[in-house]
Amino acid sequence: ADCRYTCHQECRSLIQLDCRRPGQCQGRLSPEGTLLPPCSQNVTQTVEEEKPEPPTIQEIKQKIEKYNAKVTNCLLMKLNDDGTYTGFIKVHLKLRRPVTVPAGIRPQSIYDALREVNLADMTAKRTSFYLPLDAIKQLHISSTTTVSEVIQGLLKKFMVVDNPQKFALFKEMRKDGQVLFQKLPLTEYPLYLRLLAGPDTDVLSFVLKENETGEVEWDAFSIPELQNFLMILDKEEKDKIQQVHRKYERFKQRLQQTLKEARGKPG
Repeated sequence: ADCRYTCHQECRSLIQLDCRRPGQCQGRLSPEGTLLPPCSQNVTQTVEEEKPEPPTIQEIKQKIEKYNAKVTNCLLMKLNDDGTYTGFIKVHLKLRRPVTVPAGIRPQSIYDALREVNLADMTAKRTSFYLPLDAIKQLHISSTTTVSEVIQGLLKKFMVVDNPQKFALFKEMRKDGQVLFQKLPLTEYPLYLRLLAGPDTDVLSFVLKENETGEVEWDAFSIPELQNFLMILDKEEKDKIQQVHRKYERFKQRLQQTLKEARGKPG
């Protein structure tokens, strides 16, 4: 009644107001004309989200059996005796910026992988390049593997030395003909999401993208990377200017052609 505060009905319990005139905000209309529920002098409530109980081993077993029954390839999930399970996820790489990798490093061999040799530590030289757009990487992970570990694992496979905080893992869903992206928290378990959604990647897929939520932490970038960004922005700006010029040049030509054709016609 006094401050004309408006909120969604489901958000009401999260709002803390200092109502100085009790009884004057009963069933009022918001400035937008939306009827809000009656409020009291103090609408503060402690809302505790009920976390779902973790599934039992038997429930996990049933879900895995159901999942494996839909698999059309050999990428099955396997249940361990301790209740954990392993399986495969595919991650689409949709990075628009160049990544930083060691310069002059040979590809990692199976022998290096078994010894867990980090080839990036063998040289201080760095270079930048673009990863193939929409490349797909398949990972074998556990149910205890977090989003943070998946991101670090992907960067290690491509020998990317950039700060992992520059990247984020998204889940891509298709609904009503629309493609929806949702950023996953670093503590989420991707394999559990894969298990719940089933093996169909049209229902759910994972995408690695730049982490662009919030303010950009420029301190996390090196000077060569920042210079690369300036070059990329300069190129994009020039391309955009050329597109605008071409667009209005075509419009100008059509307009001149229309005027030319109309000169010989009466009225």
